[in-house]
Amino acid sequence: MKLLSIAVPCYNSQEYMRNCIESLLPGGEQVEILVIDDGSSDDTGLIADEYAERFPLIVRAIHQKNAGHGGAVNTGMRNAAGRYFKVVDSDDWVDLDAYKRILETIGRMVEQGSDVDLFVSNFVYEKQGNLVNMAMRYRNALPEERIITWDEVKRFRKGQYMLMHSVIFRMDVLKESGLILPEHTFYVDNLFVYVPMQHVKTLYYIDVDFYRYFIGRADQSVNEAVMIRRIDQQIKVNRLMFEQVDLDSVTNVRQRRYMLNYLEIVTIVTSIMLIRSGTAENLRKKRDLWQFIKTRNKRIYRHFRRGFLGATVNLPGRFGRIVSIAVYKVSRKVVGFN
Repeated sequence: MKLLSIAVPCYNSQEYMRNCIESLLPGGEQVEILVIDDGSSDDTGLIADEYAERFPLIVRAIHQKNAGHGGAVNTGMRNAAGRYFKVVDSDDWVDLDAYKRILETIGRMVEQGSDVDLFVSNFVYEKQGNLVNMAMRYRNALPEERIITWDEVKRFRKGQYMLMHSVIFRMDVLKESGLILPEHTFYVDNLFVYVPMQHVKTLYYIDVDFYRYFIGRADQSVNEAVMIRRIDQQIKVNRLMFEQVDLDSVTNVRQRRYMLNYLEIVTIVTSIMLIRSGTAENLRKKRDLWQFIKTRNKRIYRHFRRGFLGATVNLPGRFGRIVSIAVYKVSRKVVGFN
């Protein structure tokens, strides 16, 4: 069995996918790289086939009709033959030294018979135009270089979460969660790191800046203007997070607290984007979202509304919206997200 399966979803990625794949090849034959051509109309499929022909023991090219990022990740999970699973987007890349250390650590744990559910490492925001890029690290929250349970997890700061870029799930955990991401939908990475998390019992933090997350292109899904245009997809994912996980069934207090805080920040981002759009229709959608939360789980609704950010995004009237946006801008600068 391969140690690690890495899915690389590609859609019209000919300009940058080589850099991504080249950064993953040093993993050698203990890794399989699943290059998923998601119905591309450029040379993405040809490049995928080229690497599969050159490195047949490492790279597999998979071609499918366009299904969006979630559909490509689903295909990766279905075809993965590795013990662990990682997603690396085609415009991102990984650090070589960190990559080697992660593979050594996973290999050692497997040899010892330790089935760690989740490996966590750092990622770096490679933001276009920035001279200095911010790294997301977890030293304050996760003990380093040993197997831990949620009882040993400390508090995460606001804006500090385990994102798709920082996680490597054991494949059996993904299967146990029954995770199937919606197709033709952006922002499904929130579901990817949230739904399986309820099944994670053991974690292992490797303090290396592994994943290089390229951010700042005008057409990128996390660009604010793009997020507002695609706000219905953000709302869809936000609602699915409530529907697919019953937080009341998560018995470990620290695990539940972490997941609740993550759910809260996604809800706040959705609300702020709806406010930022400035349209009456989207303000109605924000009210509908909060009513949905209230109907779904009154306890979570009250918890969110009593929090500083939840109270801020629900301030009434035009002045309330101005305050909400001002708080968001300050938070964006402090946290460093786009």
